Amino acid sequence: MSADTARNETQIEIMEATYRALCEHGYADLTIQAIADEFDKSKSLLYYHYDTKDEILIAFLSYLLDQFSIEDAIDRDESPDEQLWTLVDEFLPESPPDEHREFQLALFELRSRALSKEAYREQFTRVDRLIHDAFVDVLAAGVDDGSFREIGVEETATLLVSTVTGAMLRRVTTDDDVTAAREAVVDLVESRLIADGDD
Repeated sequence: MSADTARNETQIEIMEATYRALCEHGYADLTIQAIADEFDKSKSLLYYHYDTKDEILIAFLSYLLDQFSIEDAIDRDESPDEQLWTLVDEFLPESPPDEHREFQLALFELRSRALSKEAYREQFTRVDRLIHDAFVDVLAAGVDDGSFREIGVEETATLLVSTVTGAMLRRVTTDDDVTAAREAVVDLVESRLIADGDD
């Protein structure tokens, strides 16, 4: 049974309402009422499925992760280096739209809950592993077909994920320009990963 099959239509509508409410209010100002305001059905239905805001948000994180697929994130018909650029642009775009920035900020607010709440920690562990595995798949394919140099795939994926995640955090929590972080990722890919073609 797929995750979407396990969730009924009402639960999916609650997840979509939660996304809209998070983008609008962020975690700190998010209330069940704010989610209910984005939900076309009655507030009582929210309480039928979830008792607390935390329960809704943990379910929401699980829902997001169940939607993520490496096959949706990249085009397998593209070369591994093109797929890698797609991932970099997905997680560290040059100029994210306002909604993207607001949602990233809300996610980092939720991530802070993992400091004290095991259920959040479990979901964000899944987040990081999924992103890491996406980079591993692309890097391994590139090494196999000669697009990339012989590298430590796991270690390089860890470096890329840590750099991208750190840059996203700085982008939404400081006034610093994170262009340099993106340029560092670009430099790493171009100077250390892409094969010369002369080997």
